[in-house]
Amino acid sequence: MDPIFSNKSPGPAAGLYVHVPFCRSKCPYCGFFSVPSSALVPAWMTALEKEARHYRGRDGRFDTLYLGGGTPSVLPAVRLERIREILFSLFDIAPGGEFTIEANPCDLTREKARALRDMGFNRVSVGVQSFDDAVLSFLGRRHTGSRAERALDRLRAAGFQNIGVDLMYGIPGLGMKQWRRTLSRALAFDPEHISCYQLTVEKKTPFARLRDRGEMEPMKEPEAVRFFIETARFLEARGYIHYEVSNFARGEAFISRHNRKYWHHVPYLGLGPSAHSFSGASRWWNVRSVRRYCRMLEGGALPVAGRERLSADQLRLEAVSLGARTRAGFRLKGIGADPGTREALMRLVAECFLRRTGDRAVPTRKGFLVADRIPLHLGIG
Repeated sequence: MDPIFSNKSPGPAAGLYVHVPFCRSKCPYCGFFSVPSSALVPAWMTALEKEARHYRGRDGRFDTLYLGGGTPSVLPAVRLERIREILFSLFDIAPGGEFTIEANPCDLTREKARALRDMGFNRVSVGVQSFDDAVLSFLGRRHTGSRAERALDRLRAAGFQNIGVDLMYGIPGLGMKQWRRTLSRALAFDPEHISCYQLTVEKKTPFARLRDRGEMEPMKEPEAVRFFIETARFLEARGYIHYEVSNFARGEAFISRHNRKYWHHVPYLGLGPSAHSFSGASRWWNVRSVRRYCRMLEGGALPVAGRERLSADQLRLEAVSLGARTRAGFRLKGIGADPGTREALMRLVAECFLRRTGDRAVPTRKGFLVADRIPLHLGIG
């Protein structure tokens, strides 16, 4: 049976995600699905429109659009404009919504920045990672620190008032002093949003092979904790809200509305190879191959690789797992009936991992450090 996406309820509007699976080159740490071949772009565009047409008329209401990847900004402006035309002609997308595109600094020429603004994008998430050229070289990034700075300047000049900067710590040889300099250089551009991710060694990546050969040592947990705490203190002292484990916003208005849907269990529709969707009760995901994605849609089939219908217990577990990563926390209703769970909850509060706020449990900064383990501590993982 085909997955059905419907959002008829009067609740929050859904989110629309498009996975643009193309990059100029693959970074050695990246575990996301992407390919370096631009020759596949025309076939992918045709297939994307076919997939979008399948979901047309499913009563979906959307107020966020997010182009991720891969590197969406690698596409020429004419291609991006065509994607926008397809989506806005087929779906009910609120005109005042949040429209985000992920961008590589190398792609953000003055002309490209203006073109993105003219297309209606009002938020750009820039994959800076670092302003240090040696770190960028180690990460396999194509840009330099000065090029990243020029890209951020160009976005401001183009009129963007909601810019996100992605940064990375946990890199071998990167000390705390150097990391603070990275944060300070980012803050010089007054970004509305900052994401700080610890370098994670993903399976089947070049970095995984380096680690397995003993040529690269990931950051040890005590050091990672120190960087996490210092990052939170540094940014909060400068007015940023630490609203999710890895994310900081310069005020409530700049919390990522699209990503918040993922964390709050709001439905979202994903288009493109490897994209995931969630209807509120079911989840499905697409194949991780551009060629197979195109072939399936050309043959009249949806490119779905798998699907699952979530039970009440699974939904409850996900609500806790996702909520434990955000300052909104999770509702206590439905998880406190078991005496063992109640006792575990009281212990987490007493040990300052959680705090009670009305009918919700909210993670503290200490709780953020063990967010992935909170469901296990509560006995529901």
